[in-house]
Amino acid sequence: MRLVKVAGAALNLTPLDWEGNKARVLEALAAAREQQVSIVCLPELCLSGYGCEDAFLSPGTVRTSLAVLSEVLPATRGLVATLGLPVFHRKALYNATCVAVDGRAVGLVAKQFLPGDGVHYEPRWFKAWPHDVTATYELAGEELPLGDLLFDIGGLRIGIEICEDAWVANRPGRDLALEAADVILNPSASHFAFGKREVRRRYVLDSSRAFGVTYVYANLLGNEAGRIIYDGGALIAHAGRLAAEGPRLTFRDVELTTAVVDVSESRLAQVRSAAYEPRLDSAALSVAFTYPVLDPAPAASTRAAWEEGPDLEFEEFTRAVALGLFDYLRKSRACGFVVSLSGGADSSAVAVLVARMIELAVEQLGIDGARERLAHVPELADDDDVRSLVSRLLLTAYQATRNSSEASREAARAVAEQIGATHLELDVDALVEGYTGLVEDAVHRELVWEHDDVALQNIQARVRGPGIWMLANLRRALLLATSNRSEAAVGYATMDGDTCGGLAPVAGIDKDFLRRWLRWMEPAVPALGLVNRQEPTAELRPADRHQTDEGDLMPYAVLEEIEDAFIRDRHTPIEAFKELRVQHPETEASQLAAWIERFYRLWCRNQWKRERYAPAFHLDDKNLDPKTWCRFPILSGGYERELEELREYVAGLGG
Repeated sequence: MRLVKVAGAALNLTPLDWEGNKARVLEALAAAREQQVSIVCLPELCLSGYGCEDAFLSPGTVRTSLAVLSEVLPATRGLVATLGLPVFHRKALYNATCVAVDGRAVGLVAKQFLPGDGVHYEPRWFKAWPHDVTATYELAGEELPLGDLLFDIGGLRIGIEICEDAWVANRPGRDLALEAADVILNPSASHFAFGKREVRRRYVLDSSRAFGVTYVYANLLGNEAGRIIYDGGALIAHAGRLAAEGPRLTFRDVELTTAVVDVSESRLAQVRSAAYEPRLDSAALSVAFTYPVLDPAPAASTRAAWEEGPDLEFEEFTRAVALGLFDYLRKSRACGFVVSLSGGADSSAVAVLVARMIELAVEQLGIDGARERLAHVPELADDDDVRSLVSRLLLTAYQATRNSSEASREAARAVAEQIGATHLELDVDALVEGYTGLVEDAVHRELVWEHDDVALQNIQARVRGPGIWMLANLRRALLLATSNRSEAAVGYATMDGDTCGGLAPVAGIDKDFLRRWLRWMEPAVPALGLVNRQEPTAELRPADRHQTDEGDLMPYAVLEEIEDAFIRDRHTPIEAFKELRVQHPETEASQLAAWIERFYRLWCRNQWKRERYAPAFHLDDKNLDPKTWCRFPILSGGYERELEELREYVAGLGG
C-alpha cells in the first residue's frame, strides 16, 4: 500500500491582481500543508490570472509573473505544487505550469493544445508547445527543463495536462499513461455552462480509469475578469472511482478538495490490464521528495445538496449569476446596484437576483464575512442583517409614463418591498411630452402613432435613462441593464433607453427561460405572482393598442428555437424552417416562415446594437456576445438570397 494525499484547489482570482492572487495561492498552499497534503494542483495561470487578454503581450506581465513565482516558491516547502504563469521563450509566449517541489522550481510544463473557440482566445497570445520536446529555461540564474515533461518525484511519476490538453483526442495524458504516470494533474480555467459539470466528471473519471492513474482537476472560481464565471468544483478520481468532489459556485475565495489515494492500487490495475503496454525507454525528471506515512481516510468533500435536486438548471442559473454579481460588485468597488424596475419579467428577475446574491453571500460567508468582502461600501453598518444589506446595496426605481399600467406599478412596488430594496417612483411623462413638443416644433408637424410609432415608443424608453443613471451616480453604484438574450437577438430594445447600464446580468439567457425561472422563484418571492400573471409588454404604446412583446415579435418559445437553429446550429433560413416545422406541425407554414424571416432580418439589422450592449455573463454555449462568442458582421447582405429560397419553398408547399 502506497498512500498519498492529493488536493485540487479552486481559487477566485483577478487578472493582474498580483497581491490578491498571491494571497489566495498562499492561502491554498497553507491549507494544503495544514491538512497534510503532499501534492496540490492549483488552477491554470494562477499567478497572473487567466483573463489578462492582450496584457499577456506586455513584457511587464511576464516579468511580474516570474517575480511573484519567486515570492511564492518558499511556501511550497513540504509540498509538490503547480503554479501557472506565462513564460517567454525564444520569441514566443507559452501558457506554462511551474512544478515546485519542497520550496524550489524543478521544471516548467507548457500547454500543448490552445482553445481558440467560444470564450477562449489563447492562440492570440500563446504558442502551442510541440509534443515530446523539451528545452532549457533560465529562472533566477538556474537552468530548468521546459516543455513536455514527466516527473519522478520521490518515487511517484507525475504528469501534467493543462486544461484543453485533456479535452482533445491526441491528449498528453495518453503518453503519460504509457510512461507509467501515477498521478496526472490538470490545472484548468474551465468556464461555467449549464450541464458542464457532468462532462467534466465524466472525463476525469474516464481519464483515471483508462490511464490507470490518480487524476486531480483544479479550476478557477467566480467572476474572474467580468464576463466569464468559473464554477470551481475541483475533482479527484482514482482508478475509475471518484475520490473527492469540491463545491461549486461558492463565495469563498479558496476551496481545497483533498483525498488520500493508494497509488499501488492503480499500479496493480495496470499490471492486470492486457491492453497496457508501457514504454520501457521513457525517462522522467527525477526529484527527491519524502511523502509522509498516512492512514486511509474518507473523501474530504461531497456534492452539495442543491446539486441533487430536480431543478438543477434553475439553481445553477441563480447561483452563477449571484456569484457573478457579487464578484463584479467587489472587484469593481461599486457601492451597490441600481435597477430600473418596470414590473416586468426582466427587471424583476435582475432585482431578485441581486437580493439572492446577498442572501447566498451571507449564507456561505456569514454576515460578518459578507460585510468584510464588501468593506469598500461605506454605508454598511455593523448591525446590518440580510434585509438591511439589500436595502443599502439595491435601489430600484419605477419610471411611469401615461402608457404605464397600475398593474406594472404595483408589481414593481411589491417585488421591491418583498426583497427589501430601496424603491422610488418617478413620473417621466412630462419629459416625454417636452421632447415630443420640442421635435414637433422643429419639424412643423404633430407626431402621431400611425406614422411615428417607433420614435414615440423610443423616446419614452430614452427619457428614463438620464434619471436612472443619475441615481446610480448619486449612490456610486452600478446601473444594471435588464435586456435578455431574446431581445438582443432581434434588437427589441431601445439603445440608450432600456439598454442603459454597465452590466447586463440576464443578457446571456433567453426570455422563455427567465419566465420559467420566475415561476420557480415565486414560492420564495410571492410578489412575483404579480409579474408572472402579466403578459410581457414594453408598455410604450397607448393601452388601447394592446401592445405585447410576443405580438411585436413572435412567441418567445419559437424565438428561442429559431435562435438555437441559427446561432447554435448555424442553419440557413430554409434549414431552420424544416426543423421547426417538425416541432410545430400545428402552425401554418406561412406563419412559421414569416417568424423565421422576421428573426433573420432583425438579427442582421441589429448587430450594431449587440456591439454596444453592456457586458453580459456567459451562462451557456448560445451566447450572443460579439466580443467573446458570437461574432457577426455589422454590415451584411442580410440573408436576402436565403430568405428568397425560403419564400419559394413555402410557396411550393401550397400554404
